Amino acid sequence: MFGHEAVVNALIAGLPLGLGGGLLGYFAVLRGEVFAADALSHVAFTGAVLASALAIDLRLGLFLATLAAALMLALLGRGPLVDDAAIGIGLAAILGLGVLALHLVATGALGGEGDAAAATLFGSLFTLSRGEAELAGGVGGGAALLVCLLFRPLLFASLQGELARARGLPTGPLRVAALLLLGGVVAAGTQALGALLVLGLIAASGGTAHRLARSPYLAALLAAALAAVAVFAGIAASYVLSPLPPASAVVLLLALPQLVTVFL
Repeated sequence: MFGHEAVVNALIAGLPLGLGGGLLGYFAVLRGEVFAADALSHVAFTGAVLASALAIDLRLGLFLATLAAALMLALLGRGPLVDDAAIGIGLAAILGLGVLALHLVATGALGGEGDAAAATLFGSLFTLSRGEAELAGGVGGGAALLVCLLFRPLLFASLQGELARARGLPTGPLRVAALLLLGGVVAAGTQALGALLVLGLIAASGGTAHRLARSPYLAALLAAALAAVAVFAGIAASYVLSPLPPASAVVLLLALPQLVTVFL
């Protein structure tokens, strides 16, 4: 398995994305911002469509749109967290632009290849080039490192937002940082897992860890471990069972422990 370049590239991208996605997934669940991850995954697709319409690199469109939307959501929020109303407003605005761009591409008004943009809906770990894999892995690993560095203040702001602000903690900048990191991981994960499934990496790992672990430190560690193990096992399962897409295998493996926790 490890002698195939496609598998190596998948691991280079997937394992760091699992770590970053798991950590950010835990905080998304803790802060009640899972809907933001869902919104940003749709924005990533919109960015790819806009990039296709403007005949620029799809990755550039993905990252610019997702990070811009994450910043917009953070600025729409009040206090330490972002509420669902602000997320819904931002999502509606971005999707409106996406529908317009998709229409312009389909009618040939702006040129571009709709099929290339539509491919971001599904993604594929096994089709990543070495450069794409290193970029995705770098974003995931960098996000994981930054979450670790910001862990204590981010945890305080997530659990006791008003108290943290009263004590002088910069809850606004922390809100912006958390959403920008989430946006970066979603954008990178969209290339690997697709816009439709990247939410599973974030929400399932964070939700399972939140249910199983009482300590926030243990929960964050468990979320990162669950996501990374699921990525590795999903890649291996897809390699052995070739008709099974790796992204589907990863999300299915993450969904199983989440289902188990329902009965605990």
